[in-house]
Amino acid sequence: MDLPQLFSPNTSQGMFTLTVALAFIGYLVTFYSNRLMASHADRLRLVNQRLNEFYGPLYVATITGNIAYRALLKKQGKTQCHPIHDEEMKEWVLWMTTIFMPLNDVREKIIIENAHLIVEEEMPQCLLDFVTHVVGYKALLTRWADGDYSERRSSIGWPPEFDLYVERSYKALKTRQSELLHSAFWRFFHHLIRT
Repeated sequence: MDLPQLFSPNTSQGMFTLTVALAFIGYLVTFYSNRLMASHADRLRLVNQRLNEFYGPLYVATITGNIAYRALLKKQGKTQCHPIHDEEMKEWVLWMTTIFMPLNDVREKIIIENAHLIVEEEMPQCLLDFVTHVVGYKALLTRWADGDYSERRSSIGWPPEFDLYVERSYKALKTRQSELLHSAFWRFFHHLIRT
């Protein structure tokens, strides 16, 4: 029997062969579309996890800290906190202990406990510098609690690239999340699943 007759719908063998071929093609299409869907869902899940557990909370705490810092500077009529004059020390200690350090503690905890969610292959230096900055303030706050106000700021400075890194990473992940959620591929397969 030649090949055209094998697939001919006029014979029972042809009908059977055609049915098997269509079933196999359907299986392959389903198999590969399921793999694509699973891969897409995995990428979206990772982006969501990074946003929900690392970059989102880090971004909110950073923006909140920046707003509070600018509010303090405005209240004091300054453009930067240092030098901290004697008459400003009481206010500085209040803001450090009730606003800035609690926010720093939140960010430090996020970085330490969720470091596996960073986008880069290696820990960005600005995150390490930030944690080191916070550790310096913890030592300073202990001194303040003992009544020693000889030092007014952490000896380990604020990493200037930290804020930029957090904002840039958060926005890039939000963009990626939006792309994954709104891709034609995702909408098509999501529609197929719901119907």
